[in-house]
Amino acid sequence: MTNDAKNTDAKNRDKVFLRQAEADDVSALEQLLNLCYRQDQGWTNEADLVGGIRTTQAELASVIANPKHYVFVYPKTDTGERGGKETGELWGCIAVDIKVEVGLNKKDHNNKAYIGMFAVHPELQGCGVGNVILQAAETFAERHLQGNDRPSRLTMSILSHRPELLAYYQRRGYQLNGNSMPFPVDGNNGEPKRQDLALLELEKIVNV
Repeated sequence: MTNDAKNTDAKNRDKVFLRQAEADDVSALEQLLNLCYRQDQGWTNEADLVGGIRTTQAELASVIANPKHYVFVYPKTDTGERGGKETGELWGCIAVDIKVEVGLNKKDHNNKAYIGMFAVHPELQGCGVGNVILQAAETFAERHLQGNDRPSRLTMSILSHRPELLAYYQRRGYQLNGNSMPFPVDGNNGEPKRQDLALLELEKIVNV
């Protein structure tokens, strides 16, 4: 990588900022997620494994309205800076679903957060923007899971047959935990293009 490329990557990372998604973001979120997951653009897409749509506006509106489910967006602005005027488009997004299960005893408590809906616009992929967004979501989740004597877990699901994506998360401390399920065939999140497609669960232990 040349020095110019390194400087450009650093500049892109330094400009990243997130805010919590609002109802007015639903259309832009739908466009971003369907672009990043279902179109043959960028290295994170699933176009060769799943067809159809990734999500709908109704599903996104329901998620945003859920008080335990936090959706964060990286909005595009006319200046490229936090203080600029938002254009209505999104550069990235990520969601954190807090799941705190309290048992009868402390040993039965189960603190975890599911991270999903992670997407970076293809134009910014490969410049470290995704790393910043993921780290911000992890920090947010860890803070919400503190205050328990037991370690907390960050979990997420990825498609099987994506070794490069698995390697990306493994470099960031996530590991396969053995849980998996066949890709759902209800049509709500796309149509699998191979019969052996599955969702693999990853987890990362935090607040140890």
